[in-house]
Parts: sequence; structure tokens; C-alpha cells
Amino acid sequence: MIKLTQFGGDEFVLNAELIRYVEARPDTTLTLTSGERLVVRETMDEVIRRAVDYQRSKHLIA
Repeated sequence: MIKLTQFGGDEFVLNAELIRYVEARPDTTLTLTSGERLVVRETMDEVIRRAVDYQRSKHLIA
């Protein structure tokens, strides 16, 4: 799970495994496996970093 921020300022938590694409259009747009699109305040690089950190943490927890 990763914490992200909607453009209105509300924070939410997303299951990073549901992310299919991350694009900079110029706003960061996430396309989920369901086809739903979300626009977030974080940069594309920050979303990728959080998703990678999440995947790494899954393998560190027994």
C-alpha cells in the first residue's frame, strides 16, 4: 500500500499492485488494472519510488 495525494489535497492509500501505468501528462496520472484513472499531486518518479519501496518491503517481512 502506498500513500498518495489527490489534487484536492486529500490523502488516500492505494494498493500499488493495482497500478498498470504511470504517466506524466503533465499531471501524474495512474491507470489501474481496472481501467480507472487517478490524478495525483506526486511526481511520476515519486509514485514509482513508493511502489518499488512497497514491493521491496513485502519481501523483507517474514
